[in-house]
Amino acid sequence: MKARIHITLKQNVLDPQGKVIARALKALGFIGVSGVRQGKYIEIDLKEDGGEAAQASVDAMCAKLLANTVIEDYSIEIES
Repeated sequence: MKARIHITLKQNVLDPQGKVIARALKALGFIGVSGVRQGKYIEIDLKEDGGEAAQASVDAMCAKLLANTVIEDYSIEIES
């Protein structure tokens, strides 16, 4: 099984890196950009048998290590 995890800053958290990216895109001529939020993408290969067990395992990984749940949200996608 493969887990795909998207980690982003919560909406109320300032994203200075996103602002830098937005300014750089505008400087390169992409004038239609009104805002950028950046994040992380992680893929994990799992040996779990069931989708629910895999989901629970990856959720624990995110809560304990992969995401700072005070300032970040995450979403998990499990593929067989």
